[in-house]
Amino acid sequence: MIKKFLVLALAASCLGANAQNIMNNPGASHANKFEDLGIILPTPNEYRTASGAPGPKYWQQRADYDITCSLDEKKQVLTGSELVTYYNNSPDVLTYIWLQLDENQHSSINNANYQDATAISKLMPLATLQKMENAKIDNGYGDKILKLTEALNGKALQYTVNKTMMRIELPAALKPGQQFAFKLNWSYKISDRMNGGGRGGYEYFPEDGNYLFTMSQWYPRLCVYSDFQGWQNHQFTGRGEFALTFGNFKVAMTVPADHVVMATGECQNYPLVLSAAQQARWKTAQAAKEPVEVVTLDEAKAAEKNPATATKTWVFKADNVRDFAWGSSRKFIWDAMPTYVEGKKIMCMSAYGKEAYGLYRKYSTKAVAHTIRSYSHFTIPYPYPVAQSIEASNGMEYPMICFNWGRTEKDGTYTETSKNGMLGVIMHEVGHNFFPMIVNSDERQWSWMDEGLNTFCQFLTEQLWDNKFPSKRGPAWNITNYMKLPKDQLEPIMTNSENINDFGSNAYGKPATALNILRETVMGRELFDYAFKEYARRWAFKHPTPADLFRTMEDASAENLGWFWRGWFYGTDPCDISIDSVKHAVYDPSLNLQRRGPKPAGIAPQVPAFDGTFMKRNREDKSIVFEVDRDTTLRDFYWRYDRGIEPYDSTINPALPKVKPATEALNDEEKNKYASMHLYEVAFSNKGGLVMPIILQFTFEDGSTQIERIPAQVWRKNENSVSKVFLTAKKVTSMLLDPLKETADIDESNNTWGNVDAAPSRFALYKLNSANPRNAVPTEKNPMQISTEQKNK
Repeated sequence: MIKKFLVLALAASCLGANAQNIMNNPGASHANKFEDLGIILPTPNEYRTASGAPGPKYWQQRADYDITCSLDEKKQVLTGSELVTYYNNSPDVLTYIWLQLDENQHSSINNANYQDATAISKLMPLATLQKMENAKIDNGYGDKILKLTEALNGKALQYTVNKTMMRIELPAALKPGQQFAFKLNWSYKISDRMNGGGRGGYEYFPEDGNYLFTMSQWYPRLCVYSDFQGWQNHQFTGRGEFALTFGNFKVAMTVPADHVVMATGECQNYPLVLSAAQQARWKTAQAAKEPVEVVTLDEAKAAEKNPATATKTWVFKADNVRDFAWGSSRKFIWDAMPTYVEGKKIMCMSAYGKEAYGLYRKYSTKAVAHTIRSYSHFTIPYPYPVAQSIEASNGMEYPMICFNWGRTEKDGTYTETSKNGMLGVIMHEVGHNFFPMIVNSDERQWSWMDEGLNTFCQFLTEQLWDNKFPSKRGPAWNITNYMKLPKDQLEPIMTNSENINDFGSNAYGKPATALNILRETVMGRELFDYAFKEYARRWAFKHPTPADLFRTMEDASAENLGWFWRGWFYGTDPCDISIDSVKHAVYDPSLNLQRRGPKPAGIAPQVPAFDGTFMKRNREDKSIVFEVDRDTTLRDFYWRYDRGIEPYDSTINPALPKVKPATEALNDEEKNKYASMHLYEVAFSNKGGLVMPIILQFTFEDGSTQIERIPAQVWRKNENSVSKVFLTAKKVTSMLLDPLKETADIDESNNTWGNVDAAPSRFALYKLNSANPRNAVPTEKNPMQISTEQKNK
């Protein structure tokens, strides 16, 4: 076989540029950016395997709830009683259990008391001073524990409240495989969510004197006890969200008789709470092609004017969910229609006040259906029977239900920004059904595992809704302003929720962008989608950690992504790749550069410049007899040639083969083929520190373009600078890095190169002569076989 090579007639070899860079920067080319995560990740075990899958002994706890509660609209108080059955599926013996009292977030004396730095400004809000003034006075908010007993015998249980956490002392050790049931009575004052903040509470409408209640984090609920952390009982500060245990729920909610209740799960008693007309509409909605108003706009308006004094009890059930939330108001208009995923019907529904009618009636339920179908395509089929969007001037998610925003102007009109914002928040919050409601990560520890993954899928869903949807998070170019911030304003994605400065960019935007880049630019859609689905499949209804995601993505794709996780999730370096220089060369048939062959006759060969100590000592040790001295027949021509005893001259020694040229000239066909070819050596530097693929677009003289994609691994031997040689059939007039803005490059000013060459260098072509013994493949039978040591010499 004849091997063909290109040689540039330049001062330095193009192909050796990378090696030269390393020699010029000793010790500076590596920061271990391509090493596997190794000990950064937890050691695999029987619960979580090295492949990223649940292990053969994986376990998780379970908690079932039977709750009854009553809403006092006039006093804004919720009173409840819950029967909780806790299953110890762990291999550990438990002597206490922990519950979350999230309502204590609103308490002035039992909140988590995580404070931020403050300063005096020229304009101080009155509310800030009032909050400081009343900081140590009980404001009456937070959970009031009325009674706690064993379910079986009614005996009182001992408990301790520490801010937003409550520890229950078990009367006897709870062994593996056992369960414990208790009853807990409680009440709390519902907070004004619009003025006091928080995820749950009420909104008051002074125009019509009515309330809209969003009841979330409303009941004392079990903390997660896991194999990787034990009890997740970190305090709830209002930012880091939730770690929750799967279980079955039955919830009875007593509310004013004219309220409409939307809740997690399926209602068990519609005939008792809906009118005959509403029940008929609900039946029609089951097979409708368009959303059907179950509770109409006129009915909602009428209820607003004449509040009821009686009550009704709505009963809902939900199985295998991690939480339960509900909304209640006489202002609700309710519409519904089905969508289908792999033949299974999911009822998609929306509830909203007249203030949102112009937007929600047209878009909300259809956006819910679209989101369920889209996420099911990219992850796993939606397993629940219901998905709901509730307009509550909010944005928060729970199993099968979420609270969103999207109101029109008073005259019913809306802006395009309002419409797109509403659609985005609906898709995001409905999407949370998958992350973390099904793929149940620990939000309090790793916010990005649900917010980031969900924002990524939201981006995919928005783009499938409308190819020109103005997505704010996901596209690489939208994260550059954040990534170019000073390092003291940045934290790695792998940072606890409470310690992040720019929460939106760090927990939502950057991980969503990273996954989008991983899909579109690094792995490709087919590999990424398969691996991402595998992660969702493996960890549906389980508690994954970041290591499980990282390992699964590699395990299911055969891609080593340690460099990507290190850079995007564990680091703060931005992407900033620059074009530093361009060299241009063209083929010149008139050049006759020959590759050097064997040394001419009479020239002594090179000898080792370094005489190692062991070599010297062996020579001086007279007891050592070398084999070539013991048996002189071993001293062939090469032994004599290496020592300068005999020259290489076949005219003197006819036994030697005649030396043939190392190279031979190209034939006319080959010359014509490469006569119009161009070589470009482009030098790049990694100014930002984040290793990323190099995407280079050439623009040619005729106006056409061509994109070359170099994988990130090109930086593995020198993370600071590399050069690459490109062969083109046409002359390049300009070059552009990252032409489609795929890599989140923070500085585009160094991404271009124009007027690449006025006077190109010239290069010659040659091909190896297979007839030359130096080009032959060494074999035992080949008399011209050259040892590795001799080649190195």
